[in-house]
Amino acid sequence: MEALLLGVGLLLGAYVLVYYNLVKAPPCGCIGNLRGRTAVVTGANSGIGKMTALELARRGARVVLACRSRERGEAAAFDLRQESGNNEVIFMALDLASLASVRAFAAAFLSSEPRLDILIHNAGISSCGRTRETFNLLLRVNHIGPFLLTHLLLPRLKTCAPSRVVVVSSAAHRRGHLDFKHLDRPVVGWQQELRAYADSKLANVLFARELATQLAGTGVTCYAAHPGPVNSELFLRHVPGWLRPILRPLAWLVLRAPRGGAQTPLYCALQEGIEPLSGRYFANCHVEEVPPAARDDRAAHRLWEASKRLAGLGP
Repeated sequence: MEALLLGVGLLLGAYVLVYYNLVKAPPCGCIGNLRGRTAVVTGANSGIGKMTALELARRGARVVLACRSRERGEAAAFDLRQESGNNEVIFMALDLASLASVRAFAAAFLSSEPRLDILIHNAGISSCGRTRETFNLLLRVNHIGPFLLTHLLLPRLKTCAPSRVVVVSSAAHRRGHLDFKHLDRPVVGWQQELRAYADSKLANVLFARELATQLAGTGVTCYAAHPGPVNSELFLRHVPGWLRPILRPLAWLVLRAPRGGAQTPLYCALQEGIEPLSGRYFANCHVEEVPPAARDDRAAHRLWEASKRLAGLGP
């Protein structure tokens, strides 16, 4: 019995050490007042995006929830207005898988919103699900759509400078490898999906790096942010139904809550004094070094040119 109790105690102690050192996110102690500023958060109807939007709303910002589902987006906007006490939270339709939808969102936003101070690319997918497209759906949603949206909104960001762009990436970028000859090849099967997801997260990091170079001196800065291991819809969305009851309690134990996952994106969006670090990759509210493939300036520029072509912005 004593041995059993000792074993349980050691397991609990190990869990506490792991949780507080590796899982629990440091709080974001950034700017407190955002009145008069406007932020766009993509994929803000749930998870990290919703918690990010909530904190921006609590600080007084006008927050645009850019989401694919009108029903879920409107419901999230209502929730956030109630919880934050800020009525300046609105929904606008955006489907990053559709370049036409990205252009329509940008046109609607620019015609109705005079300011854009913070643009947070939070939306993303980890699997194609049952969708079969003639293009790389993961790259389209996780990188090409955000790339096009940034390009279309840049004039407003420059007008409102100092302003910021935050690209939510992932530690999965470390496993990424960009095959520029087949960037837009359709993804089939779970093994290809795993590789394509990592590749899209590498594209996020390189995009932030090249965007910083392109925008040097404009007052617009940009950052790639890793939210950490988060218990969100992205984690369970494509898990088989029979496996979810098993994984849900495990995820609750070892993964961050969405509020914790929002801390590093918020830090990149709000923290004063990090402008010289534009283009860098952040994790746990600190700059983190990336592998050589993620700091390759030639690859970043090559990706920029390829992205312009895939987004319909160049030959």
